[in-house]
Amino acid sequence: MSVQVQKSFEEDKSGGSAYGKLYLVATPIGNLEDMTYRAVRTLQEADIIAAEDTRNTRKLLTHFEITPGKLLSYHEHNKAASGPELIRLIIEGKNLALVSDAGLPAISDPGSDLVKLAIEAGISVIPVPGANAALSALIVSGLSTSRFQFIGFMPRDNKERGTLLQSLQDEESTLLMYESPHRLIKTLDSILEVLGDREVVLARELTKRYEEMTRGTLSECLLWLEDHPPLGEYCIVVAGARPEEVKERRDAWWQSMTIEEHVNYYEQQEGSDRKEAMKKAAGDRGVSKRDIYQALL
Repeated sequence: MSVQVQKSFEEDKSGGSAYGKLYLVATPIGNLEDMTYRAVRTLQEADIIAAEDTRNTRKLLTHFEITPGKLLSYHEHNKAASGPELIRLIIEGKNLALVSDAGLPAISDPGSDLVKLAIEAGISVIPVPGANAALSALIVSGLSTSRFQFIGFMPRDNKERGTLLQSLQDEESTLLMYESPHRLIKTLDSILEVLGDREVVLARELTKRYEEMTRGTLSECLLWLEDHPPLGEYCIVVAGARPEEVKERRDAWWQSMTIEEHVNYYEQQEGSDRKEAMKKAAGDRGVSKRDIYQALL
């Protein structure tokens, strides 16, 4: 294994043809005043700007009176072909600035694949930091900021979403997630079902005119949403598991049992019917009865 050391701002003194650099440039998540002086300068000086949506980026450049270098498209659907081509241009000496539609590139974003290609090619990757929706929601949430875990977008598939949430049951750090308005309620229902009625903050339209933070328990926020339908993109901030809950679950009498043995226990020892036994086992394990049923098929 060889160690690779990047000296981001050290000039090439080899006399050979120096590679260009890959700049990861943060863009506003809503309020255009979040753009930093450094981000504007980097985009002004870049030979190439790679963007998730060139139409959105062109509007941003126009607003800041930036005359772009070559503006190229790089997104999830063309990254396999576009990525190596962008790397070739950097190797030829071009400085490339990568932007996403909003916030930091390479977070829940195909930019992470371009970063890997650049590192493999020995190209310097330089962050130009700025606004980030998840961290902005976290710091105003009122929940613990000492430890947190970024989940990104939750899986659309019910089973996959349930499996992911079950793996987070004993996670004591604050959880950060992104969600669209039309899937918000379904996602909150899943979190409530698997993780229990925890404290949650729903942050929407961050830095924009209609910025709003809704704070309460999951059940309270779901009730509130019945009269206030979701609008805009959301960042969900969920309190982590309490240490005493985690200890109680780990010390539970049924821990060594399979799901089948757990359900059989309630049937044989307490005389519960199959349906009631599955419900009790699901309650013990903090999962839905449907998950128990699926596991027993």
